[in-house]
Amino acid sequence: MNDVKYGDILLPGEEAETEKRAAKVKKGFWPVFKRAFAQLPFARDVVASFYCAFDSATPKRVRAILLGALAYFILPFDTVPDLLAVVGFTDDVAVLAAAIAAVRSHLRPEHYQRADKALSEEDEAR
Repeated sequence: MNDVKYGDILLPGEEAETEKRAAKVKKGFWPVFKRAFAQLPFARDVVASFYCAFDSATPKRVRAILLGALAYFILPFDTVPDLLAVVGFTDDVAVLAAAIAAVRSHLRPEHYQRADKALSEEDEAR
C-alpha cells in the first residue's frame, strides 16, 4: 500500500507528461547548464535540484515542480531568448529560483554532495 501524501496525487495523464518532461530535462540539462554556468549565481542549487528531481524518494509534486523549472531552463521556447548575453537567462534564473525556494526542504545533503561532485568534475574539464 502506497503512502499518499497531500499534493502527491496526479490527474490521469499527468504522470505521462511528467515522464516526457523528465526525459527532455535529463537529455538537455548539461549542455545548457554548461553554456549558462557563469551567469548562474546559485549553480550548486540548480544542480542539486536536478539530482533531487531524479531521486525516486522525492515526492511527485516536488519532482513535477523541479522538472517544469528545469525544462523551462533547457527548452528553447523562452520569454526572453537565451541568445542575448546575460539578459537572456534572467527569466530562466527567476523560474529556477522560485522553484528552488518552493521545494528547498526537499533538497537533501546527498543532492548537494552529487552537485558538488558534478561541479568539481566540470571545473576539472575546463
